[in-house]
Amino acid sequence: MSVLDRFDLTGETAIVTGGNRGIGYAIAEGLAEAGANIVVANRDAESGRDAAATLADETSAETRAVATDVTDEAAVEALVEATVEAFGGVDVLVNNAGIAISTPAEEKPVEEFQQTLDINTTGAFLCAKHAGREMIEGDGGSIINVSSMSAFVANHPQKHADYQASKGALEGLKVQLASEWAEHGIRVNNINPGYVETDILSDDPDERRTWLDEMLLDEFAQPEDVAPLALYLASDASSYVTGTSVLIDGGYTVQ
Repeated sequence: MSVLDRFDLTGETAIVTGGNRGIGYAIAEGLAEAGANIVVANRDAESGRDAAATLADETSAETRAVATDVTDEAAVEALVEATVEAFGGVDVLVNNAGIAISTPAEEKPVEEFQQTLDINTTGAFLCAKHAGREMIEGDGGSIINVSSMSAFVANHPQKHADYQASKGALEGLKVQLASEWAEHGIRVNNINPGYVETDILSDDPDERRTWLDEMLLDEFAQPEDVAPLALYLASDASSYVTGTSVLIDGGYTVQ
């Protein structure tokens, strides 16, 4: 098998939460281009259907859209069931759904803090739990959590105590799941992006200059810059990689 052949996902099925836009859509597109069937899972049914249809048109992949609130375990279970019904199994799970709300810690309502953890952390666990069951019964698979460099460094000047906590928790979840599920052929890894040009990135020029000044590469990442790393971790090219986190931050955390 050639090196490039190891990136081939033909016949495999990937669930991408938050796959309707931004980083999630770029990852879904990259996996589809490598041959995977794609299930777009997000809360808004219409945008999910639109994303799935566009992916199918642009890549010729088989796609589905399943409206899913990742904080609702019954909805997550239904997502996995619908995926298995459509494609026969789950080979790749990309936990990308997430939110970020900027409020100073001393003013942050506990409900807001809990909401962020529910979506960013508990949602990832629920999706891993139910997709993992299918992978255990099948031939294993790859789980990829879209974490953040914020798991390792403070966000500045944002006020993100809940976001930091949620992404730090994904690091612990990653190593534990990797340990528990290695015997089943399931690999679990995290992608840790820095500042990516999506609709949740601030357009405040002073904030943007602050971030760029901290980077070795003087530009923000595009969602498409994250997709090749996701493909690597999803595919057999990374068959010896599990329990690790990969920063893709333009050198922000180096200095």
